[in-house]
Amino acid sequence: MTQAKILVADDDIFTLTQISSGLGEAGYQVLSAEDGAEAVRIGLEYRPDLAILDIRMPGMSGIEAARELRQQGRINALFLSAYSDREIVEKATREGALGYLVKPLNIQQLIPAIEAALRRAKDLQQLQQKKEDLTEAIGRNREISVAVGIYMERFAVGERIAFDALRRFARSQRVKLAALARDLVTDHVRRDQLIQQIRQHADAAN
Repeated sequence: MTQAKILVADDDIFTLTQISSGLGEAGYQVLSAEDGAEAVRIGLEYRPDLAILDIRMPGMSGIEAARELRQQGRINALFLSAYSDREIVEKATREGALGYLVKPLNIQQLIPAIEAALRRAKDLQQLQQKKEDLTEAIGRNREISVAVGIYMERFAVGERIAFDALRRFARSQRVKLAALARDLVTDHVRRDQLIQQIRQHADAAN
């Protein structure tokens, strides 16, 4: 039995009840909302694994709700609609829809689409995490390069000497080189004191 958490939003109470009850019986944890704004509020509070959103809802549409859920909570969406309109499908796809189903439908039709969307959502989340990790690593390397440059300029030494001085000092303080570099680059108040400490440690080690 799956324990995936699914948010269902539809302004048609009959459809909402039918889908929510069916998914609950199928073993999913179900959250329900009667409009787009409520879907966003519930989604950001309870963080479902997937949102199933009716496209045409009063006030905030399903597409608008999906945009907010994705941007604010990294929650992906599967869309429902009573219309098979190419323009709507294309717009939903541009908003990152993981699937598009036309009502009326039954739970047996919906579950395979949900499972496929959950797998795709997991893949997308892993890709996003890798992207963020890479961006963070690039940022750390950039700060280290800038810190090395500051030391080189201050004491007129080569890159290798400057890098080794920072690395040895970081080890002596039991801090990561990236954290030391960040302090050196961003803390303008302590910069002079910190860079002198690094130099004194380097001199003592030689």
